[in-house]
Amino acid sequence: MKNVIVFGATSGIGKSIAKILLNEGYNVAITGRRLEKLTALKNEYPNQVLVKQNDIQNVKEVEKIFNEIVEEFETIDLVIQSSGVVHINPKFEWDKEAQSINTNVLGVTRVYTLSYNLFKKQQFGHLVGISSIASIRGNRSAPVYFASKAYQKAYLESLYIKTKSIKSKKVFITEIRPGFVATDMAVTLEDGVFWLVPLEKAVKQIYVAIKNKKRVAYISKRWQLIAWILKLAPAWILKKVL
Repeated sequence: MKNVIVFGATSGIGKSIAKILLNEGYNVAITGRRLEKLTALKNEYPNQVLVKQNDIQNVKEVEKIFNEIVEEFETIDLVIQSSGVVHINPKFEWDKEAQSINTNVLGVTRVYTLSYNLFKKQQFGHLVGISSIASIRGNRSAPVYFASKAYQKAYLESLYIKTKSIKSKKVFITEIRPGFVATDMAVTLEDGVFWLVPLEKAVKQIYVAIKNKKRVAYISKRWQLIAWILKLAPAWILKKVL
């Protein structure tokens, strides 16, 4: 039976993908700040779930929790990093900027480095990072969120390139780039969310991408068209429309 860690499993994509994996028979360690949410999921799958409460902003705690899970499971086949925050913050309120940086950059990077180093030691493993279509370009209303997702995109690509040094060739890196998905996070965005993807549809596509060990997957697939347009659009056009 394969062993999985899901960071950010209290709600949204993280919780839903954890449930798919549990239904497929995986052992799943779930993490997040809200213990009651984690416990509720464990109650549904008492023999498959390991609960570890943590706040990804605390990088020392992330390392401690990660090592505890590895000690209990002994080997890890898959790590899914789904933790993240988004603030619409056009006035640059620093507490919101700092929370985004501490979560989406510092905490996420610690998960990535711990996972990569473990997989290199094991000579196998699969790291999945949930980034965003926001990784492609900037945005006036949530600069730090878009910048942090661009950072994750580059970091995951760097880890993919770095796997060349792993002799077994059995370490895989997948970046998931969702568009707008119907989660609690989407509620924080402005009205009129474009191409909102139902959560169930999104996680099914994410699971398929994980099974196929895709390097990059857009969720839903039609967001790949938007990514192509964003990459080609000059900044002066984006300044008018975003």
